[in-house]
Amino acid sequence: MYNHPLISYVEEAQGIGMTSRQIIDALVSAGWHTHDLTNIFLDHIESYRKPVIAEFGENIVTVRGISKIYGKTIRALDDVSLDVKRGSVTALLGPNGAGKTTLVRILATLLTPEHGVAHVAGFNVVDDAQKLRSIIGLAGQYAAVDETLTGYENLEMVGRLYHLPAPVARQRAEELLHQFNLGDAKDRILKTYSGGMRRRLDLAASLVIRPRILFLDEPTTGLDPRGRFALWHVIRELVKDGTTVLLTTQYLEEADQLAHDIFVIDHGRIIAQGTADELKKQVGGDVLELHVTNHNFVNEAANLVAKFGIELPHTNEDTDIVTMPVNGGASVLVEVVRELDNADIKINDIVLRRPSLNDVFMKLTGHSAE
Repeated sequence: MYNHPLISYVEEAQGIGMTSRQIIDALVSAGWHTHDLTNIFLDHIESYRKPVIAEFGENIVTVRGISKIYGKTIRALDDVSLDVKRGSVTALLGPNGAGKTTLVRILATLLTPEHGVAHVAGFNVVDDAQKLRSIIGLAGQYAAVDETLTGYENLEMVGRLYHLPAPVARQRAEELLHQFNLGDAKDRILKTYSGGMRRRLDLAASLVIRPRILFLDEPTTGLDPRGRFALWHVIRELVKDGTTVLLTTQYLEEADQLAHDIFVIDHGRIIAQGTADELKKQVGGDVLELHVTNHNFVNEAANLVAKFGIELPHTNEDTDIVTMPVNGGASVLVEVVRELDNADIKINDIVLRRPSLNDVFMKLTGHSAE
């Protein structure tokens, strides 16, 4: 347990009825700097978490048989079980409506499951919900910030809601604004922020108390590529500092770039799990990709080249692309080109590549993840 002498003073001062404002003013008058006070108070909060997390072993999140049913027939989650390793990034990968957000909301104590049990850092998400909320951070799909306040005021407010003394909340707000490159915009109201800036501020708000477990629901939805890459960098830095991240995404590249472990979810069920490389191996061999020139010949091209594949080809009539797992390396390209040429079917491009997560998802579900 963290035992700084200052904490004993604060507890004694509270015991005689001093307010947080009076305590901080007395400490500043005695020569303490607000930055030092911020670290001491946050370390004091952290000291209550460590014994709980330490006794929970490698997996900081465990889910066993969780089901969530809306109404009488809509089964959003169906017997879901998974583990999240401490200090890792774990991704829930799936299309819209797969059940990703429902699971995150259960783990963040915002929903109650009908069946099953889940623990986060040793806390039962139903029975210990109040205690659990003090050690987790959540950034949902939509920024939970007040558009009528400035960026600085939003973060300060979150700190005060967590019962941080006002000077500590203000110091933490300054630190996070600097960390997320929002310092120049701290005094602007949220209505003037871009989508990327709001997303960064929302993530900053989820980190006010330095949570050890952070739930991110579609963290980069709506961001341009530059904003997405910037947020990926922030997430990697958080993990380096010891934060465990569970994120949901429908972006295959995001899961590939960030996640140590990936759980593929579809129609409320976990249908596959593993690292990105382990999942890609499920496809096997290489993937042949044809870009057909004339939309009217996409299906005919797929039928012609099917005999060269180890599985049936998949056609995307929106992009006029045919993909198919194959063996045989570059020699397959020659045979495919010859076959298409004999049928007078023109192509813009032909590619032989390694499998992607989209190929994995296509094989498992029959449709694209994005």
